Amino acid sequence: MADRPVSIAQHYHKRTKYHPATLRDTDLDWSKQPSPFKEYKIGASFDLKPYLKPYLLDESEQVDKAEANRLGKDRHAEVHHAEDRGWQRLSRLLFYSYGLTVKMTTRMSSEMIYLRASPSAGALYPAEMYLISRGTPLLAAGLYNYQAQSHSLLRFWDDEVWSVLQDACFWHPSLDETQMAIVVTAVFQRSAWRYQDRAYRRIFLDTGHLLGNIELASAISDYRPHLIGGFMDETVNRLLYLDPEQEGAIAVLALADRLDIRENLPLAPTCLPSVRQMEYPKLPDGELLTYFHRVTQIPATQDAPSLKKLVEKQTLQVAAPAQTDKYNVPFCLKVSMHHTAPIQWGENLVDLASTILKRRSTRALNGANLSLDELKTLLDFTYQPQNYVEQSLDPAPDYFDLNLIETFIAVSGIDGLEEGCYYYAPKAQELRQIRFKNFRQELHRLCLGQNLGRDAGAVLFHTADLNRATLQYGDRVYRYLHMDAGHLGQRLNLAAIRLGLGVSGIAGFFDDEVNEVLGIPLDEAVLYITALGRPRR
Repeated sequence: MADRPVSIAQHYHKRTKYHPATLRDTDLDWSKQPSPFKEYKIGASFDLKPYLKPYLLDESEQVDKAEANRLGKDRHAEVHHAEDRGWQRLSRLLFYSYGLTVKMTTRMSSEMIYLRASPSAGALYPAEMYLISRGTPLLAAGLYNYQAQSHSLLRFWDDEVWSVLQDACFWHPSLDETQMAIVVTAVFQRSAWRYQDRAYRRIFLDTGHLLGNIELASAISDYRPHLIGGFMDETVNRLLYLDPEQEGAIAVLALADRLDIRENLPLAPTCLPSVRQMEYPKLPDGELLTYFHRVTQIPATQDAPSLKKLVEKQTLQVAAPAQTDKYNVPFCLKVSMHHTAPIQWGENLVDLASTILKRRSTRALNGANLSLDELKTLLDFTYQPQNYVEQSLDPAPDYFDLNLIETFIAVSGIDGLEEGCYYYAPKAQELRQIRFKNFRQELHRLCLGQNLGRDAGAVLFHTADLNRATLQYGDRVYRYLHMDAGHLGQRLNLAAIRLGLGVSGIAGFFDDEVNEVLGIPLDEAVLYITALGRPRR
C-alpha cells in the first residue's frame, strides 16, 4: 500500500529525524562559523549600558542580597528625569531578554564566545531582535536593531513605518494603541552551519526560549508583550531591509506599556494559518530548510483584511481552550500535581531578574533523586502561570496554541513517585502513568549518548500531533509548535535554576525510538526534551 500523502511540515520532520544507523559526526570548519552578531555600517547608536548598571546583579558585580533588594526595591520610585526612567525600563527589558551574561573560550576553536540571557543550541544565537517605534518621547519613529554585544540600540531607519507593520499584521488590534513592537528574526545560516537542515527545529526552539525571556523581562520592566505569529512575511522582511535568503521574520510582539492605561489591551489571536502544502519537489539535503521556510510564509496581499474581519468571516480558525486533557488512560495510576507553594521571585521580581542572569545549561547531573515537591513546583511555574499573578507576573502569557502541545515525563528518580513514563495533564494537574519501567539506560541512548538523559531524575518530552496541527494551521504550524515548546522549556529552565537544580534542553535525539521506548503514541512527534536533576558539583 502506498504511503499516504503528507504535508511539507510532516515531510520535513521525517526527513530530519536522527537514526542510529545513519547519524554521523560532521567535521566543522570553525573558520567559517557565521558571526552571532549583526553589524550595520551606518546608523545612530543609543548606548543602554548606563541605564542598566544599577540593576546588574550577576556574580561579577559582587552585590550582596541586601544591596540587591535595595537597588531593585521600588521600580515605581521617582527618578530625576522621566526620560531616564524610560531608558532604564527599556534597557532592562532588552538585557534580560537577550543580553550578554558571560564570556568564555571554546574548547573546539579556542575563540571567545559570549553567552546570553536566552539559551541557544551550540551558543549559535540565530535570533535577532528589532525594535519598531511608532514615535515616542524616548524613541523617534523608525527601525532599531538590538546590538547585544554592546548593549545598545542602533537606529538604521528614521521614519514612520508603523502603518506598514499594521498592514503586514492584518491590522492586529494589539498594534492599535501600542507605541513599540519587537520583531524577532532568524539568521538561518548561524544554526544551519552546524546542524544542517535540522537547524530549522533548533532555530524555533531557540526563539521560543527568547519569547519566554521577553515575557518575563517585560513583567520586570512593566511591559506586556502581545504575540503575533500571523503576518505577511515578505512585507515584514522588506520593512526591516532583510535579505530573505539569509534572514527572515518569525515573530512580532506588540509591546504594551503597563503604566499607560490605554495600552492595557485584551488578548487577541496569535496565529494565522498558512497553506498546507501537499505537493513539493524532491529536495536534496541542504535545500530542505530554505524551501520549507519559503512555502510556510503568508503571502503579501493588497488591501489586507483586518484580523477582526477574518474572524467574522470565519476564515481564521481561532483556537478555543480545550476543556479536557488529551490522554486519559483508563485504570492508570494518577498522581495529583496540585501545588500550593509557588516559587517566590522576590520583591518586585528582583530574584527573577538575577535568575535569568544566572541561568546556565547544566553539563552534568549526579543521578540523585529529586523530590516530588520539586517536580510539582517546576510544573506549577511552567504550566500554571495564574498562580503567580500576586507576584505581578502575567497570569495568561501569550502562546501560539498550547492545545497542540502534549507533555510526557520519564521518571527515573523522584522520591515518592514510581518509575515509569507519565502523561502530564495540565488542566487536571495530574500525572497519568502510561508505562512502568526504569528508563535510565534507554534515555542515555535516546539522547544520543548524553549522560544527561541517564543521570536525570526526570526527563520531560514536549510532543505534538503534526497531522492534526497542520490540518488546523497549515504547515506554518511547525514554527508555532517549536516556539511554544521552547517557551515552556525556558520557564522550566528558570524554575529549575531558582530551585538550585540542574536543567538542560536537548534538541538532538533519536526521534522514533522515543515513542517506541516510552510508549508515547506514534502520532505524537517529539519536539523537545528537557533533562532535570541534581547538578554534579
